[in-house]
Amino acid sequence: MAQQAQTQQPQPAPTSQPQPAKPAQPLQARNRSLRALKACFPFTIPVMAGYVFLGITYGILMVNAGMPVWLPMLTAAIIYTGSMEFLLVQILTSSFNPLSAFVTALMVGARHLFYGIAMLGRYRDMGRKKPYLIFSTTDETFAVNYSTPIPADVDRGWFYLWVSVLDQCYWVTGSALGAVFGSIISFNTTGLDFVMTTMFAVIFLNQWLASTADAKKHGLYGFARSHAAEIIGLLSSLACLLVFGPDNFIVPSMVVILVLLTVLRTPIERSLPVVEKKPAHAEPVAQEGRN
Repeated sequence: MAQQAQTQQPQPAPTSQPQPAKPAQPLQARNRSLRALKACFPFTIPVMAGYVFLGITYGILMVNAGMPVWLPMLTAAIIYTGSMEFLLVQILTSSFNPLSAFVTALMVGARHLFYGIAMLGRYRDMGRKKPYLIFSTTDETFAVNYSTPIPADVDRGWFYLWVSVLDQCYWVTGSALGAVFGSIISFNTTGLDFVMTTMFAVIFLNQWLASTADAKKHGLYGFARSHAAEIIGLLSSLACLLVFGPDNFIVPSMVVILVLLTVLRTPIERSLPVVEKKPAHAEPVAQEGRN
């Protein structure tokens, strides 16, 4: 026994093996997401002010038309197109006519053809974000995502996504508040449906003034060049209004505008100002096209 004890060699103490490092990709993705949220939120504040008010108006109109409180919230989340939702109040309270509802929705939503064409390059390689970006492209979301210079250290896909998510949250919140208020307080809602027309007029004037500020540097030619798209839209709409009348001019004018903008796309794009990214202290981040 003693001899066996002497021949036994001492066993080395077990050494702790280094644990493999956890992948940093989720943390990096979270950092990119938060950085994009902080960068885009200030640009959505004007949209928040408009959408909450418009949503309240929409919720009040729906409830005062006899609809349940939950319906404005549901339509705000699923349909999510303010102008069509205001028309939905009249569609739901009028006689059943699915063809008329389809044509109305087509006419009202036809302007999104131009939004889609303009965002083709910006939404390329967005991966899983793309379906929601397409669904949530409203007038104001398009304006922010199209014209806002994105800092060099901010992920482009996350920036676009957060703008879209925040804007829809504003709209759903306003619709919910309006539905609740409308179910508690009753008052005359005459004139509230005109708010959408006012909003489109303000958007057009803001774009016109923004283009005018740059056009002043180049005289009359620069004015016409910078306002080419707006002038085409105005003249096409006026011509179709004279030809087809006030009840049938929307679809023809949309077709004419689409054809003219497609044909004149190259010279119009050359006349647009180049939007450069803001300088940033951090290094540019790789775009996240698969998440």
